[in-house]
Amino acid sequence: MYALVVLVPLGQSVQYSFFKWDGVSASTWVGFDNYVSFVTDPVLRSTFGHVLVLIGFFALLPIVLGLLSAALLTRAKQPGMAVYRWIFFLPQVMTTVVIALVFKRIYAPDGPLNQALRAVGLDSFAKTWLGDFTWALPALGLIGTWVTFGFCMVLFISGTSAIAPELYEAARMDGAGPVREFFAVTLPGLRGQLAIALTLTITASLRTFDLVWITTHGGPGTSTLTPAVALYKAAFQNPQIGLAAAIGVVMALLCLVIAVVITRVSERD
Repeated sequence: MYALVVLVPLGQSVQYSFFKWDGVSASTWVGFDNYVSFVTDPVLRSTFGHVLVLIGFFALLPIVLGLLSAALLTRAKQPGMAVYRWIFFLPQVMTTVVIALVFKRIYAPDGPLNQALRAVGLDSFAKTWLGDFTWALPALGLIGTWVTFGFCMVLFISGTSAIAPELYEAARMDGAGPVREFFAVTLPGLRGQLAIALTLTITASLRTFDLVWITTHGGPGTSTLTPAVALYKAAFQNPQIGLAAAIGVVMALLCLVIAVVITRVSERD
């Protein structure tokens, strides 16, 4: 079943990537031309820069916030913490389509965000967030931060609860404060969870499609174009099946390399 659903389509994609084909007429062998086009075309090459920005929002920022939240939530019980965890874990049980539609409304010119800015006298800061060449990509990134933050937080909380209390007691006996305790005990104890969070969030940013497609379609212009959106456009809007297959193969290899590297680094003593 795995071979039928995964391996065979993957092999076909690799095969298609060496041809120029519109999906209907006869295909033409072009070798590595599709891969060269993906790397050299300015528009397609810009998708790598967009992905790097999204990695910061989808992976790095949620992990930092998740670590901070886990450290605060597990250090001392405070009222309302269960509600806090529930609110930020909520995106994990919602479909990306729903989240994208909600934030598309929030970011609208007459949406709640701009209305709130105008209500406090900050009219100059009100923008067409998803239609602005400068702010569209960060606006999308913040949606990704909200989506992945809850996952990272819950993952780190579960990992922190598995750390032996004796380690914290020993650190306190040595005079360690909260910050030193976090870096000496908590952070090393979360190595496995950090590897999982990095792998899943980075690959999620590389594969981002539905969130971008529903909110901006890769626009304005190409300012929020990602490899997954470029793949979709190449495959269905102006059929270039070979180029689309090459993009898919490159992204699959990148995800594989990232997962292997993170796993290797996390397993080092």
